[in-house]
Amino acid sequence: MTQHFLFAHWVARLRAPLVATLILLLASCDTTDTFTPPASENPEVTDGTEAIDGPSMAVSFAGGIPFGTYALPTTAFGTRYNGAHRNIWPEYLNSQLAAIKARGGRVVLMFAGHEKFYKDGQGHFSFTKWKARVDRFRRVNFSSYVRDGTIMGHFLIDEPQDAHNWNGRPIPGSTIEEMARYSKMIWPTLPTVVRSEPTYLRKFSTNYRYLDAAWAQYKAKRGDVHDYINRNVADAKAKGLALVAGLNLIHGGVPNWTRMSPSEVERFGGAMLNSSYPCAFISWQYNSNLLSGSAMKSAMDKLRRKSQYRATKSCRSS
Repeated sequence: MTQHFLFAHWVARLRAPLVATLILLLASCDTTDTFTPPASENPEVTDGTEAIDGPSMAVSFAGGIPFGTYALPTTAFGTRYNGAHRNIWPEYLNSQLAAIKARGGRVVLMFAGHEKFYKDGQGHFSFTKWKARVDRFRRVNFSSYVRDGTIMGHFLIDEPQDAHNWNGRPIPGSTIEEMARYSKMIWPTLPTVVRSEPTYLRKFSTNYRYLDAAWAQYKAKRGDVHDYINRNVADAKAKGLALVAGLNLIHGGVPNWTRMSPSEVERFGGAMLNSSYPCAFISWQYNSNLLSGSAMKSAMDKLRRKSQYRATKSCRSS
């Protein structure tokens, strides 16, 4: 009897912490599963779906032009970064926008998601499928964030000029303009943005009435950085387009396809920001390892200051 009692007492003492641990594990798994979309549906599951750790006090946009990266986590908005390209699911859009605004941030939003969702059976761009992806956001009322500038643009599509992305068939300027027109039918005051250099858009005779902004993302293989930004500004002006600028942080260094060093970031980014024409400076892309070093932080801080001293401007076309 005594041995049985002691054994039962020992089991009871052991059971309590095990049960508590199991409850915590189950709660953690449930939180992740309900907040993070399945990877099979969206490859950017870490972009826009991380848990929100709000600031102690809300801050307003600091002025100048937004400065940041693709896939910038909500918790990273603040004194160094206040701009981003984000791909946020409809269910989480308003809560994420509220947190971004509270941190003084502004974003270009991608509604259609990954390109695999709007290709036809031959791997070409499907306008019908693209519209269906955009339509998911019709039921979300985010108009207040358009009015106050938290949303600085609707990112229509990535690299329409790259034939490799579309199985040998680049997307022409006329189709990009139709995409912009469709967006403006739903959200008339939301600027439309495409990640394509204005040099490509200028190849077409299309009169861009609904497309607002092109994108110039520099990497060292593009040649002299001053020539690069000057050419893109001239081409944007020729087509009446605004311009988002930025760097390819991951593959834009020397030698080609290497990460940019802090000195390259400071030199290339500084040259790009010598132009007063860009409406935002958003680089590809957020990488915690790349951006965590003290030298890189210093380089980014210098670019942030240059961005902040620019006159605040919309990404709407002229």
